[in-house]
Amino acid sequence: MSVVVIGLNHRTAPLDLLERMAVGEGQLPKALHDLCTRPNLSEALVLSTCNRTEVYAVAERFHGAYSDIRGFLADFSFLPPEEFADHLYVHYDTAAVAHLMSVAAGLDSAVLGESEIQGQVKHAWERAREQGAAGQTLNLLLRHALEAGKRARSETGIARNIASVSQAAVAMAGERLGGITGTTVLVVGAGDMGEGMAVALAGAGAAQVLVANRTPGRAAALAARIGGEPVPLVELPERLAEADVLLTSTGSRAPIIEPDDVAPIMAGRGRPLLIVDIAMPRDVDPGVGDVEGVTLLDMDDLRRFAALGVAERRREVAAVETILNAEIDRYLGATSAREVAPMIVALRQRAEAVRASELDRFRGRYDDLDPRQLELVEAVTRGLVAKLLHQPTVVLKDAAGSARGDRLVAALRELFEIEG
Repeated sequence: MSVVVIGLNHRTAPLDLLERMAVGEGQLPKALHDLCTRPNLSEALVLSTCNRTEVYAVAERFHGAYSDIRGFLADFSFLPPEEFADHLYVHYDTAAVAHLMSVAAGLDSAVLGESEIQGQVKHAWERAREQGAAGQTLNLLLRHALEAGKRARSETGIARNIASVSQAAVAMAGERLGGITGTTVLVVGAGDMGEGMAVALAGAGAAQVLVANRTPGRAAALAARIGGEPVPLVELPERLAEADVLLTSTGSRAPIIEPDDVAPIMAGRGRPLLIVDIAMPRDVDPGVGDVEGVTLLDMDDLRRFAALGVAERRREVAAVETILNAEIDRYLGATSAREVAPMIVALRQRAEAVRASELDRFRGRYDDLDPRQLELVEAVTRGLVAKLLHQPTVVLKDAAGSARGDRLVAALRELFEIEG
């Protein structure tokens, strides 16, 4: 069985393709069920953020798994495979493990070292477990990956200064405006990203922070936490007229702000409006950027902004990679050791089955043996099997936790037709 990851991210795919591939919170149960009912996949996890959509799976055959996951992505996005296949990256076995740990540590993020991805990986794992899609293999992998991400942030400076997408969004807005102090900011979305932006805004000195969300209770709770004001989502157009900046990150599958919503506001307000949209898919129709007086920034702009300020954290990459390599070795040791013990049991069971079968086959030839002689036959044959298996058992135990151990387990599985 192999761990496979197939996906696309901000480095391999344009923003409009990432939007088509984004798997929303409400779509996860169906997506996980779809993946786990495909013939070559036994476990699955979907990680979909503003920067990536990835499928992690446990598969018996690599090529079959690739075909299954590519088919899932095509069905989900309503795109033919040839329109996105060139944007996919594929990793399996140790490379897949290394990739997930790099993701959890923030090395594969638009904002180097960002902390939000750690929570997103954990949430994706929780949802996969809830749906029965993550089993023994993925559960072990995810535990190690999250530990790797935690160590990277606590033992190095990779998360120093701006280390989240939400912080970067606020910093980018501040740079465009010459500062956040004294501004009125409208935040749409009260999830993790929205919360991160609202907290960062309060710390940056915004005069007023308005918080709108589909669930009024969440908007009220977040507004109370930062000393802001909750706004009913139905009042969004009117309250937008008051704002200097709009920051948005919801889970909507379609734009919630269209050019026709913004044009009347801009016609009568007499001052510019800055919009920063970090949702995936986007909350703001790109046409809004064509409205006079509006500056619209999205994740592509944020990535360019973040790339300018990573020099200090980039010096921490080598230290993080040292931690990840140690965690990869620890994970591989755990998986190999986990495979060896069941193999020893299975090998002994197979040998005992052959011994018992042969005795039964020839039982008619020694019906005249007395009980003591029958016990002697049993003892001799059991001893012979034990001696034959002693050296393979010793070698397997010594090789546990190594690549050699993996090869030995695979060879025994094939030679003795032992199912995994």
